[in-house]
Amino acid sequence: MKMTENQMLVIFGASGDLTARKLVPALFNLFTAKQLPENFVVLGASRSNMSDDDFRKKVVLESNYLKEKFEDRSQKDIDDFAAKFFYEDLGEKYDGEYGDLKKRVVELNKVHKTGGNIMYYLSTPPTLYESIAKSLADAGLSTQNNGWKRLIVEKPFGYSLKTAQTLNKGIQQYFEEHQIYRIDHYLGKETVQNLLVTRFANSIFEPLWNRNYIHHVEITNAESVGVEKRGGYYDKSGALRDMFQNHLLQIVSLIVMEPPIGDSPEEIRNEKVKALKSLRIMKDHKTLYDNTIKGQYIASEIDGEKINGYREEDGVDPNSTTETYAAIKFFVDNWRWADVPFYVRTAKRMPTKVTEVVIHFKTPHHQIFKDSGINNKDNKLIIRIQPDEGILVKFGVKVPGQGFKVERANLDFYYSSLTENRVMDAYERLLLDAMQGDATLYARADEVEAAWEFVDPILEYWKKGKDVRMYGYAAGVWGPENADDLIEGVGMWRNPGENLADDPGFCVLC
Repeated sequence: MKMTENQMLVIFGASGDLTARKLVPALFNLFTAKQLPENFVVLGASRSNMSDDDFRKKVVLESNYLKEKFEDRSQKDIDDFAAKFFYEDLGEKYDGEYGDLKKRVVELNKVHKTGGNIMYYLSTPPTLYESIAKSLADAGLSTQNNGWKRLIVEKPFGYSLKTAQTLNKGIQQYFEEHQIYRIDHYLGKETVQNLLVTRFANSIFEPLWNRNYIHHVEITNAESVGVEKRGGYYDKSGALRDMFQNHLLQIVSLIVMEPPIGDSPEEIRNEKVKALKSLRIMKDHKTLYDNTIKGQYIASEIDGEKINGYREEDGVDPNSTTETYAAIKFFVDNWRWADVPFYVRTAKRMPTKVTEVVIHFKTPHHQIFKDSGINNKDNKLIIRIQPDEGILVKFGVKVPGQGFKVERANLDFYYSSLTENRVMDAYERLLLDAMQGDATLYARADEVEAAWEFVDPILEYWKKGKDVRMYGYAAGVWGPENADDLIEGVGMWRNPGENLADDPGFCVLC
């Protein structure tokens, strides 16, 4: 197990929802698992007027997100955890002088012996990243001559390739690239990380992981909810920016990448960048028209409940053309994946919440059981990222009786069966990695820019193309009626159930 050095975590935007909902519960899990360093403190920093005690009550002692976790813990454990939290009011704005913040940091470092090691977590809008980095540098809080300094930034990292490049250059003026950790909570999921192990630790998969044996790859990210209270943000973003550009292209990079030389963070990240740079960028209108589908959910009724359409949601323009459904077909220009189509879709208001990868293997070249019912029952490797996390292999077996009738059987593994191991949640894992200086699961600047290079032409076409169509789909179904047209000649999308081994295809629309 790696050592976690003594350190301080400074959270900017600490009065916001993310701190109480995600960061503090993740820290409490690390605390109870004895994975925090011996000397560790958290300093919240934001524009709210609070004392240390007020902050402790808000994010720890009176937090609704910790109530269940506190049920099995002693009062001493709870008090010891709360005592690690402190607060500094930044005043009216984030981009002012940090003289008072520096005094508090120096004081806490001295009293609690944190070794001068500081991790800055920017739980703020991206528009503040550069100004906060500048203010930290101006106050001498970014130098590494008295302990290391690391900067964690949340998504969205840019709105386009140009804005991502500007954001990268802006932050890199004040922090070195190796100090910057761009967080993507999807990469903190055990099942996403297991993509690497499934591929590179098993000789039954890695020799087959290429164009000779794989027919196509399918990735589905579906959410059963709508935009909820995020209508204002989502209407400026859309499904392609919100999910595809970051989360799903990260998953694509893990599927596509070549074997790294070793398991060091930089070796893995180097191969991920190469993978993203090998995606064939679609530029001409005909290719974009043929290989992309954009949709938006409309009003429906599910289980007797009236569901609003996207344009009826709070904060959404009544004439909005922002997509809540995006499906993309693309190719990878390298030897391993030449001519293998990738199909990726993401959407709101689907029949169930699910994220999974499906590897469709080719049928045997010489088929001796042609009339046995095996047609359209290709072998599949299904990696379920959420929920019901696990791996499912579909393969052909003989039906008992005379003749050679073939049916498809399942061979499955579930993470829930590993009862002796507690599975870390995403933020817990990512925070611990950053504390230990392990950047494997964090995006590098060139990685972010490579993803935007692929996505930008699609967004530009959807915004300005003359032949672009927005397809409606009733809330609660698997997207527009023409969704399967994208994979014409291949079959249809696997519409998964809530449970990994469910037969696909159900629909909740009433």
